[in-house]
Amino acid sequence: MRLLVVGGSGFLGTELVRRATAAGWDLAATYCSSRPGSAPGVTWHRLDLRAPACLDELLTEVAPDAIVNATSGQSDWSVTADGSIHVAMAAARHGCRLVHVSSDAVFSGSRISYDESCLPDPVTPYGAAKAAAETAVRLLAPAAAVARTSLIIGDGGSAHERMVHDLAAGTRDGVLFTDVVRCPVHVDDLAAALLELAVSDRAGMFHLAGPDALSRHELGVLIARRDGLDAARLPAGRRTGTALPGALDVRLVGTATRRQLRTRLRGAREFLQVP
Repeated sequence: MRLLVVGGSGFLGTELVRRATAAGWDLAATYCSSRPGSAPGVTWHRLDLRAPACLDELLTEVAPDAIVNATSGQSDWSVTADGSIHVAMAAARHGCRLVHVSSDAVFSGSRISYDESCLPDPVTPYGAAKAAAETAVRLLAPAAAVARTSLIIGDGGSAHERMVHDLAAGTRDGVLFTDVVRCPVHVDDLAAALLELAVSDRAGMFHLAGPDALSRHELGVLIARRDGLDAARLPAGRRTGTALPGALDVRLVGTATRRQLRTRLRGAREFLQVP
């Protein structure tokens, strides 16, 4: 199995690379700005999705059986939307299996719970870019798997975990919202599920999120307790009534996904429990 991880230097991409190399896969991965350190079992290639002309050359050189697109340019349309569309077009031209990582940001929160059949209704530029990408992927590569996920947590390396540490230390301003709710997933579980999809022939929409719906503040308290921080130091607030954009309560329902995958996605209350 020859795998290409697009966005292999990011938080999720790093775990995909680690797992695939540990399993002995033939692996290539891309980065955009800073080249990761050398690691046995992986070849690195620079790729800027804003200049996609080199995609065909890359796929000809790597000749992957499957591609996992784990890149994210946030609200940069040229990366998050157009870049993902170029990856899907190249995968179709080269006959590669494609797993595209999308986000719960494609939803407005107007109905709170969203299963795999729900259509995007984004309310932010990032959500709109992700929605455009997943719609194009499903059109250009009908055999692809599109995997929506939620807030990704690790063992200290995620952006939300770093924020919790900074807030607890008093080195950062801000609050953790009590009315912004998501279904966090551990990066280990997410990567395992994506690799399971990569070696399968399953197509369509998949929801890869944990079963626990938690507010940002509730999640922060769990992280603080796990890491031995004073959770009472975490400032709480409500986003309702502010000018900040984005959905409030978005819960990915993955009932259909769980019927198809062996990988178990733990809830945050489980993977953040204090030993």
